[in-house]
Amino acid sequence: MKPHRVCDDIDVLELVDPERYARRGYPHDVWTRLRAEAPVAFFTPEGFEPFWAITKHADILEISKQPLRFSSAQGITLRPAGVVFPPSEMVVMLDPPRHGPMRRVANAGFTPRAVRGRRNDIERIAVELLDGAMPVGASGELDFVERIAAPFPLGVIAWILGVPRDDWERLFRWTNEVIGKDDPEYRRPGESPGATSKRARGELHVYFDEMIAQRRSVPRDDLVSELIEAEVDGARLSTEQLVSYCELLVEAGNETTRNAVSGGLLAFSEDRGAWEKLREHPELLPDAVEEILRWVSPISHFTRTTTEDCEVRGTKISAGEQVALYFASANRDEEVFDSPFEFRVDRSPNPHLAFGFGEHFCMGAHVARVELETIFRHLLTRLESFELSGPVQRLTSIVNGSIKHLPFSYSTKESPTT
Repeated sequence: MKPHRVCDDIDVLELVDPERYARRGYPHDVWTRLRAEAPVAFFTPEGFEPFWAITKHADILEISKQPLRFSSAQGITLRPAGVVFPPSEMVVMLDPPRHGPMRRVANAGFTPRAVRGRRNDIERIAVELLDGAMPVGASGELDFVERIAAPFPLGVIAWILGVPRDDWERLFRWTNEVIGKDDPEYRRPGESPGATSKRARGELHVYFDEMIAQRRSVPRDDLVSELIEAEVDGARLSTEQLVSYCELLVEAGNETTRNAVSGGLLAFSEDRGAWEKLREHPELLPDAVEEILRWVSPISHFTRTTTEDCEVRGTKISAGEQVALYFASANRDEEVFDSPFEFRVDRSPNPHLAFGFGEHFCMGAHVARVELETIFRHLLTRLESFELSGPVQRLTSIVNGSIKHLPFSYSTKESPTT
C-alpha cells in the first residue's frame, strides 16, 4: 500500500486559491509534477475539506465508470471546511439509479439528430452577433468575450429553452454571479461570495418559476414546455426539479462553451501558425474543435465522494473521502497525448476529457461542438487580421477556466467568403 500523504512540499494553494487561477490560469506545472510523482495525492488545505487529487487520464476514466463507488450527491466541487451540501435535484448531483431517468428527460433535445435540426438557428445567432460586433469590411477593437464568446452560447441555450431575447442579459448576469461568486467583479458591494451565489440563484429560480407557470398555461415549442410534459417513473417533474434543470442547462450551456470559444481564440492568437494552417486546410476544423476543447479544458475539476473503502493506483482511499478529478490535467497526460503542450489543429486521435466521461458525460457536448465549429468557421472566413490589444483577464475561480475579458483588435474582409 502506498503512503497516505505525498508531495508535502507542493504549495496546495496552487490548487485551491482562486486568485492564483485568475492571475496565471491553470496550474499546469503543478499537475505535471503530480502526474509524474504522485498521481493520487492527498491534500489538507486550510479552509477546505481534505481531498485526493487525481491527475492521470486513466485513473479519471476508471473512477468515472463507477458512479456508485464515487458519488456526486455530496457535491461536485471542492468543499469548504465544515460545509455539507444539501440534497439537490440537479442532474449532475444525482447518482444511479435516479440519475439515468432524470437525464433522459432532456436527452432527446441534445442528440446529434436533434442538434442537426437546430443548425440553422445556431448559424443565424452566430451571424447576427458577428454582423453586429465586427461587420464585414470593418476594423476596430472589442472585448471578444463580451461581444461574441459569451452571448453566442448563451443565446443558443436561451433559444432552446424558450427564453425571450430581452431576458438574455439577465441570464448572463445571474450565471456570472453564480459561477463567478469568488470574483470581485461579479459581487455587489458588501456581499460575500456565498451571499452573491445565493441571491443570484434565488433570482434565477424566481425567473424560471414564473416561466414554468406560464408554459403550463400556454405551452410553446421549446424545451421548458417539453420538460413540463415529461415523466419520470410515471410522474411529472416537480417545479423544484424543473427549475433545477433549467438552471443547470443555462449555467452549463453558457459558461463552458464561452470558455472554449474565448480560450480557442486566445490559443490562435498565441500560435499564428495553427491559425494559418487551419485557414489553409478548413477541412481540419472538426479536429481543431477537439483540440480547442482539450487545450482549453473549460472545467478544471469535478469532485466525487467515496461511498466505500477503495484503492486507486494502489493507494487506499477511505469511505467518505473527497476525490478531485482534474480533467484539465488529464488532457495534458504525456502517456495519452503526444507533445501535450503543443496546440495542434490536426491532432488525431484526441481522447480528451473536456466533456467528462461515463455516467455524467456532458449532455450538451453535441451542441457545444456545433457551436464551436460554427463560430470558428465564420471567424476563419471573416477575419483579415486580428491580435490581442490588452491584458487577458481570467475569472477568479478554481473550477471554471474562464476568460472574463479578451481585448481584441481586428479587421474583416470586404466579403466573408473571399
